[in-house]
This record gives sequence, C-alpha cells and structure tokens, in this order.
Amino acid sequence: MPSQKAEFCPHRRRFGKNIATLRARRKLTQEALAEKVEVSPRYVQSLEAGEYFPSLPTLVRLRAALRCDWNELFAGCEEV
Repeated sequence: MPSQKAEFCPHRRRFGKNIATLRARRKLTQEALAEKVEVSPRYVQSLEAGEYFPSLPTLVRLRAALRCDWNELFAGCEEV
C-alpha cells in the first residue's frame, strides 16, 4: 500500500461505493471480505473510501469474493 494517500479521484470513489454496496448485498463485514480477499480490513476500508485502487490480482479476488461480474464492480465508473 502506498505511504501517501492519493489525490481525490471520482473513479476510485465510485468504485469504492460499488464495493461497499456489493459487500452489503452479500451480508459481509469489511473483516469478512478482507479475509476472503486476503487483505487487511483497513485496506478494504481504504478501497471503499476511494483512497486506493487495487492491483489486478486483488481485483480478481474481490470479484470472486463478492460473486459479481466486472460490470457490477465498475458500474458508473465510466460516467464520473
């Protein structure tokens, strides 16, 4: 994880909201999702807050853990 917070990016913010929505739909806590994705709960919190964007391997694990397709994961990101 980078040592500094990245500048504000509306795409990361939208992506983070999608993760939070999909996580809630699956009735997962941030801790449970973090365990499934093999990252820390703080990292999941940072993703949902739009502070960071995950690496490709983490994206693949997120999609599998949330049982969603790529369109759901990135919904609305192209409009921001």
